[in-house]
Amino acid sequence: MKNIILIGFMGVGKGSVAREVVKQSGMIAVDTDDIIESMENRRIKKIFKEEGEAYFRSLESKVAKWLQTSVTDTLISTGGGFYKVDQLNKIGTVVLLHAKFNTIYQRIIEHPNAKRKLKKRPLFQEIDKARDLYDARESAYIKQADIVIDVTGKTVDKIAKELLKKVKKR
Repeated sequence: MKNIILIGFMGVGKGSVAREVVKQSGMIAVDTDDIIESMENRRIKKIFKEEGEAYFRSLESKVAKWLQTSVTDTLISTGGGFYKVDQLNKIGTVVLLHAKFNTIYQRIIEHPNAKRKLKKRPLFQEIDKARDLYDARESAYIKQADIVIDVTGKTVDKIAKELLKKVKKR
């Protein structure tokens, strides 16, 4: 099996689904934001604050090149903007975890750890900006995806099973 790349808006559940796919399949998983934080020895939030978005996007490109040349049979969970890297489909099968903005927002604020989840996603502090970003990205996510999985109303277990089944058919 080649790599599986999870894309989607922040808060859609990429990390949770990645952990479940690993549990069900035995694949190894990596997270592009974690790789960047390790490379830089600082948090994404701090990288954005100190260096700006352009610098962060250059780090994503560097990670994408490494993934393309050095990583196989791996589940790759990505940050919300990673879908913009060049030749994403050369890294593996691109799977969009999709839900409408209001669904994502409700899941975050109703989560038992909502305060922590919101702190991790400061953009959701300004709901109109978050919605605008979602609207700007939605069609690009769909265009980039080889497979689209609507996660609305589904358990993480069910999403992972659906993902593995659809990837296997490709």
